[in-house]
Amino acid sequence: MENKLKLVEQTQLAFDFIQKLYMEVSFLIKEVESTLNEEEETFVIGKPSGGYAITARSSNGLEVNNVNLWLLRKLAVFFVPEAFIDTESKGTPINESLRVIYMRIVLNDKSVTEPTVHAGVLYDFEQRKHQRLEQCMGLFEYVEHRMFKDPEHIAFEDSNVKLRGKLMPTSLYDLNTSEDVVERLIKPTLQLFREIP
Repeated sequence: MENKLKLVEQTQLAFDFIQKLYMEVSFLIKEVESTLNEEEETFVIGKPSGGYAITARSSNGLEVNNVNLWLLRKLAVFFVPEAFIDTESKGTPINESLRVIYMRIVLNDKSVTEPTVHAGVLYDFEQRKHQRLEQCMGLFEYVEHRMFKDPEHIAFEDSNVKLRGKLMPTSLYDLNTSEDVVERLIKPTLQLFREIP
């Protein structure tokens, strides 16, 4: 009976911790969004599927490889200067001049030793099958092992889209204050964004 009580308590603690982690990540995204919106480029958050949301690969399948996707382990958002948004469709058209700030949060994966925020720039786009970046967000997560194999030197191409990019890693647990977020995440990412022609 004592083992069962411990198991019940540990289960509750595990879910409480994961929920708190998700809330902290949502606060981080909103803080980055708010700060970037005040920059001269007036960045706005991308809206995949037309909503104010993250992009993540998930599953509710019972196959062993799908059960691993029940919990969100990786998620992404992008921020784009307002000038790149098509006001009619409210989407982000893919063209050669498009540059976006991309933030991918990896909470758990073999590729990281601790939860990591990969932030940087996607650029040098070439439109193929998809016309708007929002249509590609889910694709990026499904081809993550090809696209993010080397996050600091992204060169991705398939029948849907072609692009290059650079994402810089920062430990999620090193972002404890607003100053940390600005100094470790936003400033280096903005500098990279402004250096790319």
